[in-house]
Amino acid sequence: MTRVIVITSGKGGVGKTTTTANIGMSLARFGYSTLLIDADVGLRNLDLLLGLENRIIYTGLDVLNESCRLEQALIKDKRQPKLAFFPLASNRSEVPVSGDQIKDLINRFEDNYDYILVDSPAGIDNGFLTAIECVNEAIVVVTPEVPSIRDADRVIGIMMSKNITKMGLVVNRIRPNMVKTDDMMSIEDVISILGIPLIGVIPDTEKIIIASNRGEPIVLEEKTSLPRIAFENTTRRLIGEEVDFNELNSSLSKNIIRRIFSTLRDRTGSN
Repeated sequence: MTRVIVITSGKGGVGKTTTTANIGMSLARFGYSTLLIDADVGLRNLDLLLGLENRIIYTGLDVLNESCRLEQALIKDKRQPKLAFFPLASNRSEVPVSGDQIKDLINRFEDNYDYILVDSPAGIDNGFLTAIECVNEAIVVVTPEVPSIRDADRVIGIMMSKNITKMGLVVNRIRPNMVKTDDMMSIEDVISILGIPLIGVIPDTEKIIIASNRGEPIVLEEKTSLPRIAFENTTRRLIGEEVDFNELNSSLSKNIIRRIFSTLRDRTGSN
């Protein structure tokens, strides 16, 4: 059965799309047929991080408008035959896409893929609400900063209200040295506040930025690096493998930040 997973975040700029590209490429490299859907209408970036921007001719909107066939809008990655990319709309599009339309497109793909990852717009606007209509799983990407955690908490609450209860947490851009000096939230702090299972910890490193600018997910690097291992381990946990968090070496931070969130609502109640 195909697993359809939305990858989302509360705050923009936390590495959500980079995470989508690297988890998607890792799944394909592990032998799973994987489709990546960029659902960020008007602000598409996943194609850039995959290095596929020059191959886009048609989009999902063209398929829905019957301007092309489904296969014409689908882009196969030449580096990894089990990976495909599907842009929902062009970068300049302002035409809204409904949840039913996305569901229709996903239903056409489901028989052909083991995993479908939907890269959602950040925030809680209509684009996000539309993207989560077609999934029953989610990955929430955050950075260890108060604004990111606060916004992610809101996103998690909304998804729970939509009966999306299977979620995994990826903490991006962690700096162990700053955690040790209590200048950054620790992993333990983030888990305690958000209350969903941790599946990934990604270090803050310029290597990821360089790889993204080249349009090459860092998991394609020939040399083994800490960020590559981190994304691969995250993917292994996603598919159900038990992988130790060897990349985790953080200390507990002070309780100051926890107190900031002490008034956050109980997600088991109404949203």
